[in-house]
Amino acid sequence: MSENKPDIEERWTDPDDAPEWTDEHFRHAQLSIGGKVVREAIGTWTRPGRPVSENPKKQVTLRLDPDVVEKFRATGKGWQSRINAELRKALGI
Repeated sequence: MSENKPDIEERWTDPDDAPEWTDEHFRHAQLSIGGKVVREAIGTWTRPGRPVSENPKKQVTLRLDPDVVEKFRATGKGWQSRINAELRKALGI
């Protein structure tokens, strides 16, 4: 009996068939000078990433009671933003 093996061989793509770069692609691409990365890439070819925020959020580590986290997570996507909104409301800002 023969074995079913997953197809792990990468398919060859002709570089001449590659899509043409647009100005938008160049704006999001990694920029290197002399082998040193000057600007990291933003997003990917098909998903350019988010625009840069004027007021970016700060990443923090915060310990919350499990029931609080579960309750917010149960509200669905965007639960972390809702925690932020509740904190702002509690602080009067």
